[in-house]
Amino acid sequence: MNLKDALWKFGYLAVTGAVFMIDQTTKAWAVRRLRFGDDISVIPGFLNFAYAQNTGVAFSMLDDHGDTGRWGLSLVAIIAGTLVLYFFWRTPRSDDRILGSLALLLAGIIGNVVDRIRLGFVVDFIDVQFGTWHYPTFNVADMAIVAGAGLLILDMFLTKKKPTEPLATS
Repeated sequence: MNLKDALWKFGYLAVTGAVFMIDQTTKAWAVRRLRFGDDISVIPGFLNFAYAQNTGVAFSMLDDHGDTGRWGLSLVAIIAGTLVLYFFWRTPRSDDRILGSLALLLAGIIGNVVDRIRLGFVVDFIDVQFGTWHYPTFNVADMAIVAGAGLLILDMFLTKKKPTEPLATS
């Protein structure tokens, strides 16, 4: 890898760091401002800020396994983050969509695993509802993970596969 490509990749990692810092800063704000039930209605009937502690994974699944779940989920997240970082460094510099999606995935994974290791749970505070429909509370790290995964899925549909040549028979 040449210096120019390395600098570009470090630029993507700077985005990872920035998203991580935004995630941690907003979670710290939520702990200070919302933890004792002082919910904020941003758009009444649609968007609220409400403090929640998530000891499980997405939608609080697997949240009843105590310390075993905490450390098990942390280990899985660390392995996932390591794999994302591995693929990040192996991805060609010209593949911006993949590099951007991996940078977002990494930021989200790190943001949530830091909470889980440090606190024993993940701080969630963004609460969306529409009428009787209520989406599980989430955070900036979750948004980064969803955006990163969405970009990866989008890339699968937008990338044209080269046709394979038939095997020569003798």
